Order: sequence, then structure tokens, then C-alpha cells
Amino acid sequence: MSNEQVCAPWLSQEQQRIWRAYLLGSARLSERLDADLRQFGIDLAEYEILVCLEESEGHQLRMSELADAVHQSRSRLTHTVARMEKAGLVERTLCPTDRRGVWARLTEAGIQLLKTAAPSHVQAVRTNFVEAMTEEDYAALGRAFAAVLAVEAD
Repeated sequence: MSNEQVCAPWLSQEQQRIWRAYLLGSARLSERLDADLRQFGIDLAEYEILVCLEESEGHQLRMSELADAVHQSRSRLTHTVARMEKAGLVERTLCPTDRRGVWARLTEAGIQLLKTAAPSHVQAVRTNFVEAMTEEDYAALGRAFAAVLAVEAD
């Protein structure tokens, strides 16, 4: 590090404790939700893809839009969608107006799987997230992450 670079102040013990609790809590929550979805033969990332496609007009999105919506790299999304396509949950088609564009579309099997998995997933979210805290903590968490999302990346 050069002398011209300014070091950010260290986190206080309390900030460090909360930061680590967030990291561990997020990891454990993802593990629990992922484990719940395994009974349906999918993982959390695949479930999010199914939900995004189900909520989209015509149950389809351009792959680039889907990658942004589920916060995955395009490369990772391509691999995940290929696996889901083999399972018959989604299908990819070329965009009729742009030969470089590819659409991911939810199949009837994908819709049915989502309908089957959703009640269990929602209950797992309730048990492991919503009901794990007080209403005040839940509201504070919502405000906190709204603030995090409002921070502009450099």
C-alpha cells in the first residue's frame, strides 16, 4: 500500500459482531432454504429463476435480463438454465428480432414444479426468516437493506 492511500477505519467490535452475524446468518439461511428445495430436485438459484420467469410477461425473459433479475453472472446463468432445460423446466429460444438474443421460457413442467414447491418454500422462509425475529426487527431489516440497496457502486 502506498503512503498516498488512506486506510478505511477498522470496524468497531460491535460493527464486526453484526457484520459476522449477517454473513453467517445469510449463509445458514441460504443453506436451509436450499435444503428445503432439494426435496423437489431444485436449488435456491433454480427456484429464483422459476419465480422470475413465472412473474414475467409470457413466462419468458431474455437471458441477459434474467441474469440481472436473479443476480447471477451470465455464464453461471447459462449453465443453470442448461441444466434446467435438460430437466424440462425451461426452454431457450432465439429472439425473433435480434439473432444474438436468447430467451428463457418457463415450460408447463416448470410451472407445475413451482406450484408444488412454493408452499414448502414459503413456509421455510417464514420459519427461518420472518418468524425468527420480531416485527420491529423485521421492519428495521427492511429499512436497513433499502439503505444498502440505495448505495451507488463506484
